[in-house]
Amino acid sequence: MAKKSAGRKKIPAYKKKEWLWGYLMIAPVIIGLGVFYMYPFVLTFYNSFLKIGSFNRSSWGGLVNYERLLGDTSMWNTLKNTVRYVIFTVPVTLFLALLIAVLLNAKIRGKSVYRVLYFLPYVTMAAAISMVWKWMFNGDYGLINHILGIFGIEGQRWLTEPATAPYAIILVSIWSGLGYNMIILLAGIQGISPTYYEAARIDGAGPVEMFFKITFPLVTPTLFFLMITGLIGAFQIFDSIYMMIGKNTVVLENTQSIVMYFYRNAFDLNDKGFASAIAMLLFVLIMIITVIQMALQKKWVNYD
Repeated sequence: MAKKSAGRKKIPAYKKKEWLWGYLMIAPVIIGLGVFYMYPFVLTFYNSFLKIGSFNRSSWGGLVNYERLLGDTSMWNTLKNTVRYVIFTVPVTLFLALLIAVLLNAKIRGKSVYRVLYFLPYVTMAAAISMVWKWMFNGDYGLINHILGIFGIEGQRWLTEPATAPYAIILVSIWSGLGYNMIILLAGIQGISPTYYEAARIDGAGPVEMFFKITFPLVTPTLFFLMITGLIGAFQIFDSIYMMIGKNTVVLENTQSIVMYFYRNAFDLNDKGFASAIAMLLFVLIMIITVIQMALQKKWVNYD
């Protein structure tokens, strides 16, 4: 034992002082994460096993909320709606953002103005954006139907028809997220060394070949980041549906997302136990998709 203790290196006092200051510096972040992220998550997980009624009276329910969740047709229809948002919104937004980023990286006049215009929707309040688009999609006096009428095309009741309401929400989501994705991709493209393009030009490569052989492979880490964050954001879509569609409309079943369904159960129906189970289902779905993406990234993401 004496040999063991003698062999241990004594930690210098200045090292302990550095560690102490380091822990003090990160303490606000750790406390904030614990209070605003970890505690609500643990509480939601616990509540998902409770039957919570009026006046927040609760009793242990076990897996009853999850059993109800699996047999709830509205939940499955809501999941289908959410998956549709994800499938249409994320790939289209990334494709258009990459296309615009490549165009704005070229030597064109006024590209700074274009960058600002494309990025402007992202920094605008979601409620304001939704209200403007709600007016544009209005079936009686909306701008879109007015423009269609100029060309002799009959307008639609875009937000009150089950066939068009989901895609109106998807269009607004793509328009809102396009600027952010474009700016991030543009930063990734500008981080590529110009020597790659110079060497390619010497070898006789054209713009299309340089895009597929240089730009796209080297920007895949940025695309991967935007894909992960985009998927998470698309699964959590709420504000545009709440503001544009509302809670009392015939197309709610065709447009509501998982988060919208959670909101209605938690605050309108005061069924917080079932709502917590919905939140945990959303967490599991996002985790599974993220893990799959992390596993598949090795096949297409280039970190060289």
